[in-house]
Parts: sequence; C-alpha cells; structure tokens
Amino acid sequence: MKAIVQSEYGSAEVLHLQEVDRPPVSASSVLVRVRAASVHAGDWHLMRGDPFLLRFIYGGIRRPKITILGSDVAGEVEAVGQAVSQFKPGDPVFGDLTECGFGAFAEYVSVPESALVLKPENLTFEEAATVPVSGLSALQGLRDVGQLRAGERVLVRGAAGGVGSFAVQIAKALGAEVTGVCSPHKKEGVRKLGADEVMDYDQAVRKDPCFDLILDTAAYRSVFASLAALKPGGRYVMVGGSMPYFFQVLLLGSLMSTLSGRRVKNLVCQPNSKDLTILKDWIERGTIYPYVDRTYPLEQVPDAICALEQRQVCGKVAISIGSVGQR
Repeated sequence: MKAIVQSEYGSAEVLHLQEVDRPPVSASSVLVRVRAASVHAGDWHLMRGDPFLLRFIYGGIRRPKITILGSDVAGEVEAVGQAVSQFKPGDPVFGDLTECGFGAFAEYVSVPESALVLKPENLTFEEAATVPVSGLSALQGLRDVGQLRAGERVLVRGAAGGVGSFAVQIAKALGAEVTGVCSPHKKEGVRKLGADEVMDYDQAVRKDPCFDLILDTAAYRSVFASLAALKPGGRYVMVGGSMPYFFQVLLLGSLMSTLSGRRVKNLVCQPNSKDLTILKDWIERGTIYPYVDRTYPLEQVPDAICALEQRQVCGKVAISIGSVGQR
C-alpha cells in the first residue's frame, strides 16, 4: 500500500510517499480501507518531535517510532478479525486513532473496533474524517472540563479553527450564549457557525468579568490576560495554542485557580466511541457540521501540514485517499 512515512524528526520535508506492507489483521482488529484522513496540530508536533516530552510519551528519542502519522480516519471496513462483533466488510466507519498507533495517512490501517463507529450517513468520507479529533476535543472541553450549562456565556478563542469551529456549534447545542474570537477576515465564517457575537483578538482582551467559560483553542497569549473576562467561579479551559502557555497551565493551573478564584485547566481528550456517536447523531440531525476549508490528496500531506502550521486555514483540512465525495 501507499503511505506517508517519516524516518526522522523535522519539518514537512521528512515526510515521503512510500510503498509499505499492508498491516495485518489480528483476531480483535478491523482493517480499514482508508478513504480520507485530516490533519491537526498534533501531526506537526509529532512530525517535529516538539515539545521534546512527546518523544518520551510516544517513543523514539532520536528517531520516531511512529512512522505513519494521522489520527482522524474515515473509510470502509475491508476485513475483520474473528473476535470483532460490531462491524462487517463494507461498513463505512470513522474514528480517532490517537490511542491505537495512528497510521491514517495510508491506504489501509488496522485498528481495534473500539476506535470506530459508523460514519454519519449525510457526510462524505472527506467531511467525516475531519470530525473525530477536533469534535471530541470541543465536546469534552466544553461539557466535561468546562462543565458548560445551558444559559451560560462562553467565549471560544480560535473560533474559526478546527476545534473552535466545532466548539461554537456544540456550545449552541448545549444551550449556551456564544462569543467567537477569530481574525478579522474570518468573522463572517464564525457568524455562519451560529455565534451570537464575534470579536477579533484585540477586542477580546476585556476587563469586565462577563463570561462563565473560556474555551481557548488558540492560546498564544498568557492565560492571565483571559482571566479578567471570567466571572468569579468561572472556568478557563486550554485546548490548543502555544506550548509554553500549555505548560504554564499544566504546571501552575492549580495555583492560578486559587489566586484568581477561577478554575484553570488543560483539556486531555479521551477518545471513545460513546462521544463519537453523540457527534454522529448531532451531524445526522443537522445540529453541527464540519467546516472543511480545503482538501489535499495523500501525496500532498506535507503541504497540508504546512498550511495548518502556518495558520492559513479556516476550519479543517481533509486528506482524500480514494474517490473524492463518496458517501
């Protein structure tokens, strides 16, 4: 099969299209014929091995042990192991491979059945592949870590991005009043997602405590700049952004919470089929939808990662591995 492979850490130039062996099917695994994948920030961090801590988490201090990246997958079941009960060959599926070895930037991937659910019927494979990682991050950041309740006011920073575009829609679905923060030229797109108010980043630096929750998917400024906009007892959840600020929250979040009277936490997303099914049901009812900015073929994965790393993208970037537009 064809796959995008890396044998060393570095920029997108370390990624190459190669012929590799098709993965085997174990008794408890599902072989998926990959029709589409997508890219997100985790891909370039793993590609570069930066921050260095990732090399300890995923193995490979000098060279990556994960040689085929890609967490989001959508495709058709090619074969199943003897112990698999949920799927059969031909089933259209999608899922998050973060906790089962990655590997979506390839024509086939073998994964546990627990990583997959049936694909939303009203999405193409390319659209479906953009949902799992970002959709689950938005859902769990708002509902679980942020403990968002109906009627509350939530500020979504990075509202035009992959996680942010889902977060605006999910917060509305949970009954919140949503303010989206994005670059000036992306405001109209965020309004179309359903935001009640849209601001640019300069406007969002406010001193009046009016929000119950801030979901920060683009934390490129110190957390302290956001806390003044939270009501007493409000919650700040960091999902993505600058690594120094991520570690600021990770190491000092408890202290900042005590000193400010606002809860400060990082999201650690937990992929699971139950939450993926919730997203699937919302999509099929028209409650949320993936905002796909552009689509690249498999051989152009390096270009797709570069576009995302340079923050050129609104919403999500899909990778087509097969016939574009099939459902």
